[in-house]
Amino acid sequence: MAIYLDHAATTPLLPGALEAYVSALGVVGNPSSIHSQGQQAKRMLEESREAVAESLGADPVEVVFTSGGTESINLGVKGLYWKRQGPGGLRRPRILVPGAEHHATNDAVEWLAQYEGAVVEWLPVDSVGRLTPEVLEAALAGGADEGSGGGSGGSGASSACGADDVALMTFLWANNEVGTIQPVAELAAVAAKYGVPVHVDAVSAYGYLPVDFHEIGVAALSVSAHKIGGPVGVGALLIARTADVVPLIHGGGQQRGRSGTQDVAGAVAFAAAARNAVETMPAFAATLGGLRDRLVSGIRSSVPAAVLRGDVTAGGRLPGNAHFTFAGCEGDSLLFLLDVAGFSVSTGSACQAGVPEVSHVLTAMGVPEPEARGALRFTLGHGTTAADVDALVAALPAAVARASKAGFADRAVA
Repeated sequence: MAIYLDHAATTPLLPGALEAYVSALGVVGNPSSIHSQGQQAKRMLEESREAVAESLGADPVEVVFTSGGTESINLGVKGLYWKRQGPGGLRRPRILVPGAEHHATNDAVEWLAQYEGAVVEWLPVDSVGRLTPEVLEAALAGGADEGSGGGSGGSGASSACGADDVALMTFLWANNEVGTIQPVAELAAVAAKYGVPVHVDAVSAYGYLPVDFHEIGVAALSVSAHKIGGPVGVGALLIARTADVVPLIHGGGQQRGRSGTQDVAGAVAFAAAARNAVETMPAFAATLGGLRDRLVSGIRSSVPAAVLRGDVTAGGRLPGNAHFTFAGCEGDSLLFLLDVAGFSVSTGSACQAGVPEVSHVLTAMGVPEPEARGALRFTLGHGTTAADVDALVAALPAAVARASKAGFADRAVA
């Protein structure tokens, strides 16, 4: 059986979530129906909403169930953008985005630029993938110089002055590739100073770090169930009581900002995973942090040329994330070699139409393209053991040696 070290992509369904899911699937009733069976379904749904809200430091009315993290991000970003376009032709076209975001965010803002006239301002991140409050302050106080910032493309930076034309700011709580944790409270405070609503993508952080929606005081926050041991196909967007969004989906108005019959079984399973996350997080995060440090130390010893990317301090990165680049190798080659050896890992970079692309996250961090091509992301989670870590460390040198030879041969032919 393969050793699974790709928990950032998805983590196994927890037994308690599976049991709750199967049980709830047997319940008949639309939660919008007023008969007794419908009301039973509604009670289950609302109790699940309360559990998810409690796990995130939010009120139940602020929890909008969605089909997953991507929909939550799209609703948060597009919904806030449209809501900020005022009556009488008032325009707030600018969206502030760090250069190392998830593709769900990047593609959403680039769509707004192409079809809705948004002006996307890519904010530069530092060498570990972190956006500093000073950079955000400069963008809000006086705009950024034309052409600044990183990212995956888009409409470039704005040269507008001040924050009056800023629709929103969006950023990751923790980077999904390199694991760097952002200074969330500080960034939110800077945006609040200028009256700019903030959307936070907390998909990678949820279940691994404490997330308190009310404490940070942002307008919206996205999470996904399958990253914490719940099922695929359900997530949530938190929308603050003081905020509002324009819906992506119109219909019966079953939730704030989202229409459609709600997935009771998915919500029940999500709630079971959320309760587990709250109850086990301190011990779980500490265990993962120790295993991550064991993995990092082992890779540095067995493959000395490997470079750890992201924040190298234990408290500055996700407890289960270890992201390395291996010079002279192609990440895809390493991934396939490790897969054959019985390890499931990730390159952390995007592939479109079967053509490998250098990670825009690493590019935004200033990593040279030849080095960025040799990226591997190892992410630990429920079920990961010290034996799993040690087995990977033992298998990695041979895979790197073979991938290096393959990379050398490819370069020689070219």
